[in-house]
Amino acid sequence: MDRGNGMIKDQEFIKNPNVPGPTKEEVRCIVICKSDVKPKDVVVDIGCGTGGLTLEFAKMAKTVYSIDINHDAIETTQQNLEKHGLTGNVEVIEGDGFDVLDKIEKFDLLVIGGSGGKLPFLIEKGYNKLNNNGRIIIMAILLETCTEAISSLEKLSLKPDVVNVSISKGEITKRGTMMLARNPITIISAQKSI
Repeated sequence: MDRGNGMIKDQEFIKNPNVPGPTKEEVRCIVICKSDVKPKDVVVDIGCGTGGLTLEFAKMAKTVYSIDINHDAIETTQQNLEKHGLTGNVEVIEGDGFDVLDKIEKFDLLVIGGSGGKLPFLIEKGYNKLNNNGRIIIMAILLETCTEAISSLEKLSLKPDVVNVSISKGEITKRGTMMLARNPITIISAQKSI
């Protein structure tokens, strides 16, 4: 199993036109840093898409549950895990994250990249299954999702940390380097402590 420290490059992922992602390399770096993932951790990745974060967590955590309701996303994540030799500690599950959470015991990190409109319910159910000092990370591209995430975390007496990331990548042209903006993303995180 490849447990290298470097991020997998965006172009090294198998992509599917019916599946969003992968989460861009720079965003994955920030999410991994914010997650404070440890080798003993159990991670739940809801809305895994092409598996960008699943693969990064697979290199660092004990166990990763990678969940998506989209069949194409599950297939693409599995293909990416196989391509990078990271299948050993990952269980890929097709289904609604809210229902799948019932089948998973306690865990240390909940990552929500897609919620299917059930974000407050996912946060609450996930919070109740988090180990002490467990973390929740939500990635949002919509302002409404940010507001919903912050409100849901505050209702659980958690103090959200909110970071908005805008990244531009350089593209070399004949005249010089042109900076091309990528979609901004907001990363909301919080830690459970009792």
